[in-house]
Amino acid sequence: MPIAERTATTAWDGDLAHGSGKVSGASGALTELAVTWDSRTQRSEGRTSPEELVAAAHSSCFAMAFSSGLAEAGHPPEHLDVTAKVTLDERAGAPTVTSSELSVSGRVPGIDQAEFERAANDAGQNCPISRALGGVEISVHATLQ
Repeated sequence: MPIAERTATTAWDGDLAHGSGKVSGASGALTELAVTWDSRTQRSEGRTSPEELVAAAHSSCFAMAFSSGLAEAGHPPEHLDVTAKVTLDERAGAPTVTSSELSVSGRVPGIDQAEFERAANDAGQNCPISRALGGVEISVHATLQ
């Protein structure tokens, strides 16, 4: 039995270049988010993209894994700010998500920069979304405040 399953749907009209869609999540937290090829590759103009949604998933998953790892090591964080930058590039003639760059800064009492970086790198390689991304290059930049 899985720990959790979540569902999202997309209603798409038209072809890739001129079409558009609406992404919604079953939880109600994502409601009819507009998505187009142009918002994916050019200008977002208030619309989202699959890569932005992956970045949101990766940054939140990493924050949870990192805070858990820090607490288990006896250093519960006071605050973490996490950004994920997901890159869409062309590989073998096809658009491909090639990297996710995680940046984190945080206030964590009783820890030094080296230990903070080690814990961040561990969370960056082992959070569930990192593992789901498989062959995507994942990098972590960690700054202790």
